[in-house]
Amino acid sequence: MTHYPALRLRRTRAAAWSRRMVAENVLTPADLIWPLFVTGGEAEEPIASLPGVSRWSLAGIVDRAREARDLGIPCIALFPNTPAGLRTDDGREAVNPDNLMCRAIRAIKDAVPEVGVLTDVALDPYTSHGHDGIVDGAGYVLNDITSEILTRQALVQAEAGADIVAPSDMMDGRVGQIREALEAGGHVNVQIMAYAAKYASGFYGPFRDAVGSRGLLKGDKKTYQMDPANAEEALREVALDLAEGADSVMVKPGLPYLDIIVRVKNAFEVPVFAYQVSGEYAMIEAAAAVGAGDRDTLVLETLMAFKRAGTSGVLTYHAPLAARLMGA
Repeated sequence: MTHYPALRLRRTRAAAWSRRMVAENVLTPADLIWPLFVTGGEAEEPIASLPGVSRWSLAGIVDRAREARDLGIPCIALFPNTPAGLRTDDGREAVNPDNLMCRAIRAIKDAVPEVGVLTDVALDPYTSHGHDGIVDGAGYVLNDITSEILTRQALVQAEAGADIVAPSDMMDGRVGQIREALEAGGHVNVQIMAYAAKYASGFYGPFRDAVGSRGLLKGDKKTYQMDPANAEEALREVALDLAEGADSVMVKPGLPYLDIIVRVKNAFEVPVFAYQVSGEYAMIEAAAAVGAGDRDTLVLETLMAFKRAGTSGVLTYHAPLAARLMGA
């Protein structure tokens, strides 16, 4: 074995050109998916707990899609802020083919068809109780009836032009039902990105502000989202979703679950995505605001961590900033 001084590991780190040449991982805008929030209003609505992030009107969301295209970001992810008057116990607005989500999909695909559109398949933006499904009298989310509604929701989104449907609810069996419905409906090229390992996390708070469900939730989501203590269970969840027809899988949240990303990638060798969730974004912004770290450095370093762990891409609210930094 070669030893110092014949071997000096710092040699390849001594110059910027050399560091670039031997880099084991490279970030590009193609690694990014930009989550965006849609509102029925006409004005931009800044989200206080997500500084720098807003809800956008249909016209505004089309402008963001154009921005993504110009930055080289290949895909945007949509999440609606459903008006309070349309939120019901059964979340029926989710299957309305003219709901806010479907109108946004059509507007984007009409104006910027080259940008991929990923849509959230879940009922929490549509329910009056804030859960991702139909609840019984005891507050337990019912799996099978919820999956039936999710399947109809995915189908109306595909019919509106969604390129990827992403069930984020963690109901058992819903991926297979969605895949069957998409095939039967002729949507054979619509992808499914399954939120396969979605944990019951404390990092989701600002997102709930963004979609208007903060304060609505009765109880918690621990009976369907995963226990943060579990890793082997994540592999079982991923295996089931892939067997049912998922094209790619997601781990959520991101940075606190890098070990899960590595294990999933090594076990299945499929496209794995991470969601750098709202709480992760807010922590970086808070650190930068008080001078605890440089925003640009923190953003790129955390994104590289996802890449190094084996992700094919990352959903991040920092996508436009990161894309600009990569092009600098």
